Amino acid sequence: MKYHALIVEDNPDIAHLVQMHLRDIHCEADIASDGGAGVSMFLAGNYDLVVLDLMLPVEDGLLVCRKIRAQQGYVPILMLTAKSTELDRVLGLEVGADDYLTKPFSIPELIARIKALFRRVEAMAMQPAETIASDRLLFGEMSIDIGKRQVLINNAEITLTAKEFDLLLHFARNPGRVYSRVDLLDQVWGYHHEGYEHTVNSHINRLRGKIEKDPASPIYIKTVWGVGYKFSDELVGC
Repeated sequence: MKYHALIVEDNPDIAHLVQMHLRDIHCEADIASDGGAGVSMFLAGNYDLVVLDLMLPVEDGLLVCRKIRAQQGYVPILMLTAKSTELDRVLGLEVGADDYLTKPFSIPELIARIKALFRRVEAMAMQPAETIASDRLLFGEMSIDIGKRQVLINNAEITLTAKEFDLLLHFARNPGRVYSRVDLLDQVWGYHHEGYEHTVNSHINRLRGKIEKDPASPIYIKTVWGVGYKFSDELVGC
């Protein structure tokens, strides 16, 4: 399969480096050097991926991300930026980025993350429409509509980022099964690099903050001390 990506990056050296390595995985890429141009090119093109810097002239990466997510259809967004604070990561993910990689970055890790995003899109495309439309999971007060990528608790919609939804769905499809942080990186993120287990922790903490009445005493996603996490199997079918 031939992919087409949009790189929104104001550093020409980084932009062309990413472009060159994307070609190695059969992905052609266009480059926009500011946020305004990036939005215009995205709206005019047909892209399978957006690699988006956070600090951009004209319009910053957060605004660009919001504008892309306001469009119909789903295109994965990898945020690539020099900002590395927890707040920056959270902001990027909350406005719709699928993943976050800080500069300086390694090319193998960049490519691994991009391949994981492509696999996710392919998996979504292969799922039959009739299965997607009717697939709903119920756990106590929680309802997960897989086709709509929607989570309701007591009939109130819970706003999740793309990765938070993927993480919750992975747990909910396998209630009672215990996953280590490495397992989750491999199976939800689609890659594993040593030292990135904290990514799992931060996502689970933010997910619990949204779905649990008391995140300190969770009823859905439970900690298995010394091992990892599991989704409660006590609520299946309730």
